[in-house]
Amino acid sequence: MEEKSGSVLCSAGSGAMAEPEPEVARGLTQVLNILSEYGWYILFSCIAVYYILQRIKSVLQSRSHKQTQASEAQLEPSLIMRRQEAMDAARHRMQQELDAQAAKYREKQKEIEEEKRREKIEAWENMQEGKSSRKRTNMHPESESSTSSATKPKSDKKPLRGGFNPLTGDGGGSCSWRPGRRGPSAGA
Repeated sequence: MEEKSGSVLCSAGSGAMAEPEPEVARGLTQVLNILSEYGWYILFSCIAVYYILQRIKSVLQSRSHKQTQASEAQLEPSLIMRRQEAMDAARHRMQQELDAQAAKYREKQKEIEEEKRREKIEAWENMQEGKSSRKRTNMHPESESSTSSATKPKSDKKPLRGGFNPLTGDGGGSCSWRPGRRGPSAGA
């Protein structure tokens, strides 16, 4: 009986080892079938999940970095004071530059006004003396005489159509066109 029980034990032992192999093979074939049917979908899903996780990680890191900077700024009031002083100095510098530009502009405006005032006084004095009040722009009197002879005198002819305006609809004669009537009784 020992042999039988030993053989039974051996056969039971070898039978227990043989049963898991078909289950593993069956599970492996099921996995391979799923991969063959949905492999591309699984691959693209994994890539999308990886990309999303990377984005979330970068956002979380930037938030934590901002929080640490804010906490450092709250802990160090001297840093806040230095930043505030630097901003005030920059504002003061910019204001000084703006004031300097405004002063230059005012000086230019005063010079222009003074020049205009001098010109008016000079024109008034010239009028009192009987001289021409106009400025002489042409320094060459020969060119002035040649340009005056080159211009055409105005002719005394009447225009062909006096007061004609094509946009008013007033025709220049008896020919006036009007569009035909619209509707079913327009033609015949």
